[in-house]
Amino acid sequence: MSERKVLNKYYPPDFDPAKIPKLKLPKDRQYVVRLMAPFNMRCKTCGEYIYKGKKFNARKETVQNEAYLGLPIFRFYIKCTRCLAEITFKTDPENTDYTMEHGATRNFQAEKLLEEEEKRMQKEREEEELNNPMKVLENRTKDSKLEMEVLENLQELKELNQRQANVDFEAMLKQYKELEEEQRRKEQEEDEQEMKAMLEQAQNRRLLVDSDSDEEPANPRPNPTSQTKPTDILQEDPQPQSKKPRTESWERSVGKLSTKAQLAGLVARRKQKPDPALDNGMESRGTTANTGSLPAAAAAAAAAAAAAATSSLGLLGAYSDSEDSASD
Repeated sequence: MSERKVLNKYYPPDFDPAKIPKLKLPKDRQYVVRLMAPFNMRCKTCGEYIYKGKKFNARKETVQNEAYLGLPIFRFYIKCTRCLAEITFKTDPENTDYTMEHGATRNFQAEKLLEEEEKRMQKEREEEELNNPMKVLENRTKDSKLEMEVLENLQELKELNQRQANVDFEAMLKQYKELEEEQRRKEQEEDEQEMKAMLEQAQNRRLLVDSDSDEEPANPRPNPTSQTKPTDILQEDPQPQSKKPRTESWERSVGKLSTKAQLAGLVARRKQKPDPALDNGMESRGTTANTGSLPAAAAAAAAAAAAAATSSLGLLGAYSDSEDSASD
């Protein structure tokens, strides 16, 4: 029984591998490969961002008539994840990177462009120095001058760092706190002075008001219980209480009109004639005192009534006499 899995195959002696027909395939044949996005890009059609590392089922082909040092350059086709627009990029073996071709724009490409510009300028400078020795000398002087400026700036930075190292930050903070406390204390003193001044002004105003009230003392109202005689009402001030503040304010502003001195010569008071009733009362009073027959309480009441009648009659008689003299 023969072996089922054959490891060695039989080649006949007349086998010629050159006679085997080869399969003719197109050179731009495309293959489906699985790859990840090599850089961040943005779709031009819908604006969708495609980040680096996103996986795609891409089509790969070999770029015709392009190579770098015998290395072939490959082109990849992918589709946008949102609008399914076609995006293409190819390999760049010279810079060990990828180049965007169509359908999207590469993000964060400014740094790459700057590096490429620096490399280009360096290359041009080297080519110029090879053909012009004077340019070499000029570039060397520029480089030396730039180096001197860099060293001076570095020295200034070192001195500045040394100055900052010698600064005592705790002392600075302490001094700042002291200044802040002093300013706060000054503000408190100013506030206290303002409060004192306001209190003094209020006190002065109160004193002025009190002095004005002292200059205008109110007349005390008569106590009705103290009026024991019916004729005491004639001796009270007949002016009502409501008119007193007006007269007092008038006297303060204009001055007091003293009518007593001006009218003193106009009224002539006659001499009172002796009243026979008064004489009889006095005689009866003397007799009662001598005899002692009437009680003391009755004698005091009779004397008070006689005095009241005499005073009221005398005032009425004087008033009538003054009217008669004025009419004459």
